[in-house]
Amino acid sequence: MPENHPQIAPPAKRRTPLLAGIAVLAVIAVVVGLLWSRGSDDAGAASGEEREKVVLGTVGASDPYWQVLVDAAADEGIDLEIEDFADYTQPNPALSEGELDINQFQHIVYLAEYNVANDDDIVPLGSTAIYPLGLYSSQVDSVEDIQDGETVVVPDDDSNQARALLILQSAGLITLADGGSIYSTLADVDESASRVQVKAIKADLTPTSLPDVAAAVINNDFVEKAGLSFEDALATDDVDDPNALPYVNVFAVRAEDRDDPTLRKLVEVYQETQAVLDGVQDVSGGTAELVKVPQEELQASLDDVEADTAAQR
Repeated sequence: MPENHPQIAPPAKRRTPLLAGIAVLAVIAVVVGLLWSRGSDDAGAASGEEREKVVLGTVGASDPYWQVLVDAAADEGIDLEIEDFADYTQPNPALSEGELDINQFQHIVYLAEYNVANDDDIVPLGSTAIYPLGLYSSQVDSVEDIQDGETVVVPDDDSNQARALLILQSAGLITLADGGSIYSTLADVDESASRVQVKAIKADLTPTSLPDVAAAVINNDFVEKAGLSFEDALATDDVDDPNALPYVNVFAVRAEDRDDPTLRKLVEVYQETQAVLDGVQDVSGGTAELVKVPQEELQASLDDVEADTAAQR
């Protein structure tokens, strides 16, 4: 059977030179158009149409500096999507389950307690800042004005609860067994030696409790959202304490992504973009202590806290 070849058209009548010239010009136009189109496609790819996609989870994505980070990341070829979560219990499971590539909302103590409790291996990728935790009130203007026997609320998650209790002890409102530690709980409050009663509730509810209690320890994320001012804190912890490293906030990723170049680049963009850092300070009311801690030090701190946390169980 003969092979199938494209049919050859019969010769056409001779065209005039004018028609032949038009045909040549048409071919040139088509070729130029194709080259221009390809050049445009290449330029589009270079300008970011083929960016690396990264999904980041946080609590408080409405803070303006997140959009600044999205824009800065785009300039570096990263298509950053921010997922907002209602409370702190959600971003780590979402990261473990692959819904996120990275999250940024927690300090090392919180991450250590999550890993131990859930047999997980999320790791820190980079540092952001240490945020002092503050005691606020809508009833009084100073710690001394809090009456004996009144109620003060603290966040109910283990890491922030211990930190809040240490603040109350430093302020002279309570006494903790054995002097207190990053593992202190309500059970460690020596009620007979304390001036106030302490109640633990969800972190996002501490601001709304203020009309009903003498004071509340409120996480930075919720201070201004509740119409409060950072300057109004009755007491805070000391971010300059050498033992403050476990309370540095971190970008966190799955263990297998600790060397991912795109995620590392995102952390670098955050740490080196002044407009982002200025936005972080604005949101914190100037209280954030911005830090750049090497990943190895963050991991060493996490390992230590995880070991201590496991020993406490």
